[in-house]
Amino acid sequence: MRDIGIDVSNPPKETCNDENCPYHGHLKVRGQIFEGVVIKDRMSKSVVVQREYVYYLKKYERYEKRRSRIMAHNPPCINAKVGDYVRIAETRPISKGKSFVVIEILKRGDQK
Repeated sequence: MRDIGIDVSNPPKETCNDENCPYHGHLKVRGQIFEGVVIKDRMSKSVVVQREYVYYLKKYERYEKRRSRIMAHNPPCINAKVGDYVRIAETRPISKGKSFVVIEILKRGDQK
């Protein structure tokens, strides 16, 4: 397993042979790092992460909550599921809609 250059508290214990895995493949991470909740995991090796943030409205001098959805690559060694709180990092474009990769699971969601 290689060092990705970001402090990760719990790196994956499993190994994988995914080319687009930051730990076991050749994918480099750079740029922005976000945290959010996985809301969809039905795609192959992909998840949709929703992050909430506050936005300042200058006219009303108040903050409002906003949400954004980001598609991210989900390596088999990490295998995030719906409800997991994850950290994602920016990479080169993997496909048309994916420019982020899941680098760690911060908190597991409820198992049903």
